[in-house]
Amino acid sequence: MTKFRGAYTALVTPMKDSGEVDYEGFRKLIAFQIAEGIDGIVPLGTTGENPTLDEGEEDILIEIAVDEARGKVPVVVGTGSNDTKHMVMYTERAKRMGADGALVVTPYYNKPNDDGLLKHFEAAAKVGIPIIVYNIASRTGRNIPAPLMEKISRIPGIAGVKESSGDLNQMGDIIKEVAAPRKAEGGYFTVLSGDDSFNLPLLALGGDGIVSVISNLLPGKVKALTAAGLEGKFDEARRIHYELLSFMKAAFVETNPIPIKQALSWAGLPGGPTRLPLGKLAPASEAVLRKAMVDLGVLSS
Repeated sequence: MTKFRGAYTALVTPMKDSGEVDYEGFRKLIAFQIAEGIDGIVPLGTTGENPTLDEGEEDILIEIAVDEARGKVPVVVGTGSNDTKHMVMYTERAKRMGADGALVVTPYYNKPNDDGLLKHFEAAAKVGIPIIVYNIASRTGRNIPAPLMEKISRIPGIAGVKESSGDLNQMGDIIKEVAAPRKAEGGYFTVLSGDDSFNLPLLALGGDGIVSVISNLLPGKVKALTAAGLEGKFDEARRIHYELLSFMKAAFVETNPIPIKQALSWAGLPGGPTRLPLGKLAPASEAVLRKAMVDLGVLSS
């Protein structure tokens, strides 16, 4: 099974002012990521505004991502849905189009019980592409605690979890009670942070890396932080963490990906507007984001 480790970017989907997808901008953004040394890319996730993309747009975005990244970095495509049948269809498409893995979010709105969740991820794994579980209760209304994650981890084809619970205790439990036993048995279960501010703490607990939002703008910095942590160089990792901390906070001053797309646009990189129901940054939030970028040296005052 593919081992997903290091710094991965949860890619934005660049848009034109007209609201159309900026496919050439998407290609340029991926090329920028690879040139800066990122370890992998994750299109069509939350940061990519996948709920507002139609299937034709998604097909083109996957094709571009695979074409640009082939032989360079892994591509993990967001294929989640709150309908298992549709999730399987999206996961099959990702496999067919050459993705290296699929990111499958906990079904949202439905609030499935434990039995339903197990069967949902079993259906995903049967497609035959490595599956990373995306645990983000703040968006789905349903957390996956460590005991249930342990059961999910035993499904053949489940490669790991993107942990966005915001609960460091739970992250530690998953590393200790799920990832470590799989490793001891000769298997593999990756634990990736889904929050930039938890990258360093998760690495210190023995995690495997990050699916980052701020690496859309700062792939080299996020890669350096993650690599230092994975190598046990925590003085260096801590230095970079504090260097980036204000921007980490500013990137979530409003709902992701509104701030990061604005930051990319200000920096001259492909970003553009978000699609409704996500609106524009409030003036006060713009000020917070701009100050963080000026302080970091990526935007002139």
